This record gives sequence, C-alpha cells and structure tokens, in this order.
Amino acid sequence: MKKEKILVVDDEEDILELVSYNLTRDGYNVICASTGEDGLNTAKSKLPDLVILDLMLPGIDGLDVARGLKNDKNTKDIPIVMLSAKGEEADIVTGLELGADDYIPKPFSPRVLSARIRAVLRRRAKPAGAEKEILEIHNIKIHTGRHEVMVNDEPVQLTFTEFGILNFLVKRPGWVFTRTQIVDAVKGDDYFVTDRSVDVQIVGLRKKLGPAGKHIETVRGVGYRFKE
Repeated sequence: MKKEKILVVDDEEDILELVSYNLTRDGYNVICASTGEDGLNTAKSKLPDLVILDLMLPGIDGLDVARGLKNDKNTKDIPIVMLSAKGEEADIVTGLELGADDYIPKPFSPRVLSARIRAVLRRRAKPAGAEKEILEIHNIKIHTGRHEVMVNDEPVQLTFTEFGILNFLVKRPGWVFTRTQIVDAVKGDDYFVTDRSVDVQIVGLRKKLGPAGKHIETVRGVGYRFKE
C-alpha cells in the first residue's frame, strides 16, 4: 500500500524533528522544509498528499505559502494543516479563509496532530460511488466526486471547506443547522470552531455563488439553512 507523503514546513528544528519522528512512526513518508520559499518550492516539485504549515516563517510567511499553493492548479487541492503559536481567532479565520483544512495551535499534542491528519486524509479520499453523485437544486449543480460546482452552467471555484459546507446544506434543504453542526459535518467533531470562522466561510461562499448565494439563509440565533 502506497505511503502518503507529508511535507512539514517549520523553522524550528525541534518541531521538525518531533513531527517527523511521530509521522514516520505512523507510516508516512515525511519531507521537511525550514523556510516558506523552500516549502513552497518543495510542495510544487514533490506534490505531497498533505502539508503541515507553520505561519511564522522566515522570508515568505505561512499565509503567503498557503496562498501560493491554493493559486497553483497543481497544488490547489493539497490539504493544509496549519500549525502555529499564533492561536488568535483572527489568525485561525485567516487560515480558514485561505482554504486550510485544519488549524492546530502550538503547543500541541503529537497524538492529536496525528489524529487530525488522519481525519483530513480520510475526508479527502473519495468514497466508492461518489463520482456518480450529482446534486441539483435551483440553478446550482454539485458533482461531489469531482468536487465541482456549477451555477447556471458556469464553474465556481470553491475551497475545500466552502465546498463541504455547500454540499452539507444542499443535501438537506430547509433544515436549519447550528455553526457547530456545520463544522462537525465538514471538519470532524474534534475541530476547533468559533462562530466567526463559520460566518466567514458562509460570507465567502455566498460571494462566490453570486445571486445564487441568496439561497443560503441565516436563521438568526440558530445558524444557517439552504432554501428549499
């Protein structure tokens, strides 16, 4: 069975050694980079299955590395787990907006990091038969297997998280979900959630959907639903 390849980008040697040791023990192939530029170049040349990315890096910082990965057609679908001492809510929201799949503040537990990585890779794996599932409602078409969204037959580029939220809401039109329920469904129930991070994802999703974004309704004091 092919080992998944994980790129770890961090300027702290102790962190690189700790993460590399634990992930290698878990059966992954681990590549390390200590600068943002090296991390970005390595990701583009090696095409890892997942990137663990520190935010505070010399030269190009982690957020710019994430932008570079998401703006390149060859690396835009590589999941990113951000790992950083910058644990403020604003940093978490910024990471999510850029398309990060998870955000773990330092100090961290290696066991928790491993569990989060397994969860992200599991979510990225296509379930059997998923390529055949197509959801259509109003003027929106969602191809779950291909991770594609069309509005009025025009493609809409969504981040992994935005796609997950839309897919979750569309499958249950008219149902109202709390922010915590939405994130649990998309990220897993061990994901760190704030009301602000979910609201930011919804704002970005509505903007990308254009006029069709009006079908995502805010239910004041509760959460969100997709209009029947």
